[in-house]
Amino acid sequence: MKLTALVVDDEMLARSRLRTLLADCKAPAVSVEGEAANATQAIELLRRQPFDVALLDIHMPGADGLTLAQALRALPHPPALVFVTAHAEHAVQAFELEAVDYLTKPVRLERLQQALQKVERLVLNQKEPEPEIPEEVLVIQGRSRTERVPLSEVLYLKAEQKYVTVRTAEKNHILDGSLSDLEKKYTDQFLRIHRNALVARRAIRALEKHYDPEEGDGWAVRLNGVDELLVVSRRQLAAVREVIAGQTNP
Repeated sequence: MKLTALVVDDEMLARSRLRTLLADCKAPAVSVEGEAANATQAIELLRRQPFDVALLDIHMPGADGLTLAQALRALPHPPALVFVTAHAEHAVQAFELEAVDYLTKPVRLERLQQALQKVERLVLNQKEPEPEIPEEVLVIQGRSRTERVPLSEVLYLKAEQKYVTVRTAEKNHILDGSLSDLEKKYTDQFLRIHRNALVARRAIRALEKHYDPEEGDGWAVRLNGVDELLVVSRRQLAAVREVIAGQTNP
């Protein structure tokens, strides 16, 4: 990888020397993306773009390098800090600010590369992808096969005598289980709309007036992905309306 660097030093000649040394670094390679002569300029640059590493002098007009380092810790994506200074007496304070390294001038190329290798390890660790959370599935045990149905594909769960119908956009599955147990386990994803049915909150499209031969005039939900309407009990009507209101409001 190629590290992006910000060089902060009030002396133009010192910045030039450090830029030359950084150009000679091969493991890791470094691209100097910004220079600043004081803390104010450095913060302005860091607000515009992120840097992997900031190489800071300590003695500068205005806020010194230690004060700048303290301010950088408050940024959303602070750079790694490497102090480059002619004054060795500030090393303890620098490491208290979680500096990766502390270099004294005149800086040797070998020593600079060692510091940058530490930065590279730090940056790589930060960029490691977070472990994926396993997708939740329902395990459907059939007569001749066992199937894993991702919960994200399930539109509704409906109790049918001693089993539960698991409905996806493509097909029905039969699950040997309890609707109440499924409700307790997946209450964040599914909403009970009737004593015999749970629907995926994300799939609810509309609440409509509906006539049911068994229950008479009432309400039903329409889901994305299926044509059929599912009856909503009067007791659950308010909960369904709340979910729909939450989907339409930012």
